Amino acid sequence: MPPRPKSLILDLLSSLRRGSMPVRALVAAGNLFGIAGNSVRVALVRLLGSGLVERDERGRYRLGPDADAVNQRIRSWRRIEDAQIPWHREWVGVHGAARPPARAPRSRQKNPRALRFLGFRWLEADLALRPANLRGGIAGVREQLRQLGLAPGALVFSLRELDAATEARAMALWDGAALARAYEQSHRALIASEGRLHRLPRDRAMAESFLLGGQIIRQLALDPLLPEPIAPAAPRNRVLEAMRRYDGLGRECWADFLASFGVPHLRTPADMRLGEATGDWVAATGGIR
Repeated sequence: MPPRPKSLILDLLSSLRRGSMPVRALVAAGNLFGIAGNSVRVALVRLLGSGLVERDERGRYRLGPDADAVNQRIRSWRRIEDAQIPWHREWVGVHGAARPPARAPRSRQKNPRALRFLGFRWLEADLALRPANLRGGIAGVREQLRQLGLAPGALVFSLRELDAATEARAMALWDGAALARAYEQSHRALIASEGRLHRLPRDRAMAESFLLGGQIIRQLALDPLLPEPIAPAAPRNRVLEAMRRYDGLGRECWADFLASFGVPHLRTPADMRLGEATGDWVAATGGIR
């Protein structure tokens, strides 16, 4: 599925380490995915009005601060292996971020988005939890949730010594086997693409590395980082290692194109669907249930 104009723009701008990007570069990138130039320009105006992008004195664009928290969370995929600590059967609970109705407008989805990014699941109607195995402890999780938009009135706290039945129910909220199968599929896709990128025409290689790389980054960024009793880490670690290699290949695919527009010093462009993440990002790894 090709990216939407809004997400394409935000994903390209999020790859900037510094500087900005001209409209003509965004339009040319849209052509790779069959997106009309006018659609790119209309989306850009809307993003500017919403504060998700900014325009500099030269009329070039960069990511706005309103998109930064989500962007930083997604871009942290390279370091996810360092985000865990040993688990001692303690849980992080969140109360007061009630699950909205299935057809609720996106404006009411902000709390679930924050919870989804950190791998929470609903144990009860108004109680979401996850294992307390993230670096920084309860306070660190609380701060990350706040940065991602959790309502100020929501409570974030520790749960200990659940009874056996409740703990078993909590551990069953995640399907560790399904997570492993999804990573195995992603690993096969990365290896296959890695073997053929250099044989593809430049435009096709750019498009494939953007779409597949973004899919894997979304998978890694939304990984709940569960302890071994719930889900195995080995399949994710294999994908992480392969994605680090693939990221370098993607950068090579895009280098000449971006240099031709005077846009140096980039991270690799990838289809992270940042435009959806700033609203209600539903990734292949699944939303909070």
